[in-house]
Formats: sequence, C-alpha cells, structure tokens
Amino acid sequence: MAGAKKKAAKDAEEITIVCRNKRAYHEYEVFDALECGIVLKGTEVKSLREHAASLEEAYAKIDDGELWLVGSDIPEYTMGNRLNHKPKRSRKLLLHKNEIDKFAGKASQQGFTLVPLRLYFKNGRAKVEIAVARGKKLHDKRETQKKAEAKKEIRRAMGNRRR
Repeated sequence: MAGAKKKAAKDAEEITIVCRNKRAYHEYEVFDALECGIVLKGTEVKSLREHAASLEEAYAKIDDGELWLVGSDIPEYTMGNRLNHKPKRSRKLLLHKNEIDKFAGKASQQGFTLVPLRLYFKNGRAKVEIAVARGKKLHDKRETQKKAEAKKEIRRAMGNRRR
C-alpha cells in the first residue's frame, strides 16, 4: 500500500508558474495550445526561479524546421557575474519534428500566429505553453468585454438572490 502512495505522489505533476501572458487572451483568439520545453542557460534558470520573466511582447516563429521564442524577457540574474545571459535573446523551443510540422501548418494560414501563453516549471524543468492564435479586431475585443461584464452581472444577481 505504501508503494502505491509513493507512486501516485511521484506521478502527480508539480507545476510552478513563473509568468503568464495576460495580454494574449485580450489581443488574440486562442485556438490550440501545446506544451514545449525551452533551452536555457544556467543564469536564466536561476532568474526564472526568482519569478523574473515577461512574455508580454513575445512570439514564436519557425525557422529552418526549429521553433524559436523571440522577444521574451528574462532579466539578468542579480547574483550573476560577467558570464550572465542576454535578457532578450531568442531561445530555442523543444518539440518533436511532427509536432512542429502540425503547428507550422496551422500557424502558416493567413492571420494566424504562435503566441506564448505561460512559462512554468513542471517537475523541475522549464516549459512554455505555445498557442496558435488569431489577432482580434477592435469590435471582437468589445464583444468579449461585454460578455465578461454580463457574466459578472449574472453572478452578482445570483449572489444577492441567495441572501
């Protein structure tokens, strides 16, 4: 019995979120998401463990059959030395060839792009969640905001009714 509990605890995924791209859901209509690994240097990992990162202006692109994260900001490690990393460098994302091909097909369509949604540690390894998304027009953003406000009103009304 004790062995089964240890195995169940070992199988449970530990996820520590470093940062989220909050603007992604406002600026884009998200369709399909995929988790992928990220190639980091030592000081980048230490900086991420301090929860210092930003995905606000980041996007992913496919170059020579490889997926790259461009524009993400991982600030220099505060306790680092002269071998510290560059904060805005492009970072390679780790996916299998068939996953890249599947994503490339969707992202290559007119108006679609690859957007990072969140950066996190899963069982001690850095991961990035990438999504295929399409940019929203101004009227789409307004419509989304109206729907969210309507849901809020309904929740408020239901909450007052129970009292």
